[in-house]
Amino acid sequence: MAFYKKAYNKKTEVYYPRAITIGTAINTDQIAEALADRSTVTKTDVKAVLTEMADVMSQYMAQGKSVKLEGLGSFRLGLNTKGVKNEEDFDFQTQLQRVKVNFTPETTYPASTGAATRSMVSKSLEWIEYDKALTTPDSSEVGTSSGGGGEDPLG
Repeated sequence: MAFYKKAYNKKTEVYYPRAITIGTAINTDQIAEALADRSTVTKTDVKAVLTEMADVMSQYMAQGKSVKLEGLGSFRLGLNTKGVKNEEDFDFQTQLQRVKVNFTPETTYPASTGAATRSMVSKSLEWIEYDKALTTPDSSEVGTSSGGGGEDPLG
């Protein structure tokens, strides 16, 4: 299940739902363990590949390439910059504020519905309003083949 909370925008004076995350982030060890449970490789092997993946991806992006991981999406470099009014004042180094990585989830367009779907958005996603009193199931059970009550976010 995913969580949202009511948010208020002072500028537009409207309330809107905003997706929130709870608890601590799932780390590489937890992802490696869940993937190992779903495959024939060990957690150590999965973790080794995941650890090296960021470096390999950054090398390709440094060459001006985008990186597409099937079933996941595409990664490419982006820039946060400040503009100048006159072209003669253009200076990349002084205008650059930061380099970022843009991620676009893989999108499919099934002929049956014609509606775009994102690969990383579960088809059975259930949204509930966040209540601090709520307790959630142990996230280490999600995605494991040994059971647990959670829905599998990877499949």
